[in-house]
Amino acid sequence: MLWSMERAPWLSRVCAKALDLAVPKLRRVARRNLEIAGMPDVTDGVFRSVARVLAAVAQVPRLNKQNIHDIISYEGFEHYEEAKRRGKGVLFATAHLGNWELSAIAHSLMTEPMHVMVRPLDNPHVDALIEARRAWTGNNVIAKKDAVRDILKALKRNEPVGILIDQNVSLAEGTFIDFFGVPACAGTAFARIAFKSGAAVIPGFALWDEASQKYLLKFYPLVEMTGDAEADTRAIHKVIESVIREYPDQWLWLHRRWKTRPPGQPSLYP
Repeated sequence: MLWSMERAPWLSRVCAKALDLAVPKLRRVARRNLEIAGMPDVTDGVFRSVARVLAAVAQVPRLNKQNIHDIISYEGFEHYEEAKRRGKGVLFATAHLGNWELSAIAHSLMTEPMHVMVRPLDNPHVDALIEARRAWTGNNVIAKKDAVRDILKALKRNEPVGILIDQNVSLAEGTFIDFFGVPACAGTAFARIAFKSGAAVIPGFALWDEASQKYLLKFYPLVEMTGDAEADTRAIHKVIESVIREYPDQWLWLHRRWKTRPPGQPSLYP
């Protein structure tokens, strides 16, 4: 039988507290981000959400096609069906929102394996463990250095690719968009690849649902690409922001999202 953090609330609290104590600056960064975005303080919920992510990663070897539905179900699957019918691949525009690790794993078990682009973690031992879990159910991990070539090959075969696009990038990699009313630097590579390949773009996230005590793998309506990389990047992030506003305690506010500033503007972080 699968277990979850919510079925063992004491374990969730312990894991969240341990993370909080181990890296105290994370809470400071989260509170500053929430202040920048004009959002209420949901840091306790953020740590509980991260604890659920860790719980899911820990039990990946126990997941299979028969029991995956015990912890997650689809919502908006018709958008994925529409994307596949177009025949030019599917690009999931996703974020560190809800359970980003479980989303790809669950999709591979409930529908078909997919490709996930990742940036290697700083700790090689932890990175090896996480990468093995990501590939456990048949998914293919694409290293960032080989990303464009491998992504285009997968899309040409009408296969799905998931990319986390919500983190800060350097000005050389992106453009400034309005994110919670504050300029944030966002990468434009995703939009460029989507337009070049003709792939369908779907915002998708595994979001915790209190009522069902399960995750919902929610697919949102397709975002049509225009070929204007900056405009397309803004359109995708507008959807991401709207989902974060709906589930504020499930986004990873622990990352300095507004680190890169427009030329001449001071840092927003102490």
